[in-house]
Amino acid sequence: MGKRCLLISVVLGLLAVTPAHADAPCRDDVVFLRGDWGSARFSVDVADTPELRSRGLMFVESMPTMSGMLFVYEYEQRVSFWMKNTLIPLDMVFADGSGVVQNVHADAVPGDLTSIPGGSNIQFVLEINGGMAKQLGISVGSEMRHPAIDAGSAAWACAS
Repeated sequence: MGKRCLLISVVLGLLAVTPAHADAPCRDDVVFLRGDWGSARFSVDVADTPELRSRGLMFVESMPTMSGMLFVYEYEQRVSFWMKNTLIPLDMVFADGSGVVQNVHADAVPGDLTSIPGGSNIQFVLEINGGMAKQLGISVGSEMRHPAIDAGSAAWACAS
């Protein structure tokens, strides 16, 4: 049964990497990423207040393959995360105000209190299941698309 679940996860992940995302409409509950590796779509919850950002994905026991949480800050700043009360391994994708990925932290350890620096000039952080960034090829320079990213400065803007 374990091999079957892994196969299903891999197939779903590969289906999510498709050029069709370039024309898909922007929605608050979806983040798109693209790069020389292709593109991907993640269903997300948005954490855009101090209260939501401080809770993040704490106490979440599992998360669907192409899901995550998008942390939105009011402006670019230095950010760092930790895994207190987080039960699943996560990849953290740190992007600047234009949505360009500046840093990727892979496989953050559940419950670890070590600070995970995202860098300076970070405005968006996408947390996804651990290992997904590597599996899909998400890396520094990849571009993020979401309505929270200012269209005037976005590397990959939502269509108006």
